[in-house]
Amino acid sequence: MTIASKVAILVKTMAIQNQRAIIGNMSKLLEDAIEKVRKLPESDQDEAAEMLLSVASRRAEPVQLDAATLAAVKEGREQARRGEFASDEDMAAFFRRHGVYPRNA
Repeated sequence: MTIASKVAILVKTMAIQNQRAIIGNMSKLLEDAIEKVRKLPESDQDEAAEMLLSVASRRAEPVQLDAATLAAVKEGREQARRGEFASDEDMAAFFRRHGVYPRNA
């Protein structure tokens, strides 16, 4: 299931959960937007989905992290405090490995 499909489900769920008139009007607009986004390349769909999920998450409960994830976050913060950051070259290599390229490239 693509992120765009997940967002479409999320949008429909939000519309069902909140029956206020303004949401009813917005749901048609959101459905139209989702239809247009479905026609975009997958990378653009993902970008649109991330934006919508970000907006939707504002009303969500905070995420509870498991012990391993919390420890990793704490270690990352400690590394940042010590000034231990990945170099630009390391980050560029990471993004290339994962197929992420600058939009201007």
